[in-house]
Amino acid sequence: MNPKFVKWALLLAGVLTLTMVYAAFDPRGAVQSTFGESLDGAVAAIIVRNWGVLIALVGAMLIYAAYEPAVRPLVVTVAGVSKLAFITLVLAHGQQFLGHQAGVAVLIDSIWVVLFVAYLATLKFSGAAVGRASRTES
Repeated sequence: MNPKFVKWALLLAGVLTLTMVYAAFDPRGAVQSTFGESLDGAVAAIIVRNWGVLIALVGAMLIYAAYEPAVRPLVVTVAGVSKLAFITLVLAHGQQFLGHQAGVAVLIDSIWVVLFVAYLATLKFSGAAVGRASRTES
């Protein structure tokens, strides 16, 4: 895969993912806009705020990986697994939410998962996994 494309794809994926940080500041609004339903109570607010922070951290990692090729395989794997878990959960247990922003997120995250898998496959088949040489030399 073209390194410039990978960099810009990671930046875009990171910025889009990082936008979920707003759930840390407005948990009720985040749940309402994403799922079209409300989730009330102190426990719900804590869980949704934490969810927003964790998603934002994945976004920040993707942005970091855009500039640090050595961490890309790990970051892309973590982000891909996280996105795949969300997709699976929504499709298996929350199809009623597909008409809200969750449906858009499932679609966009599916595209990212395909791109991430393609990127990792490119590394595996080209033997160009960054950092492999430094691990074997130490």
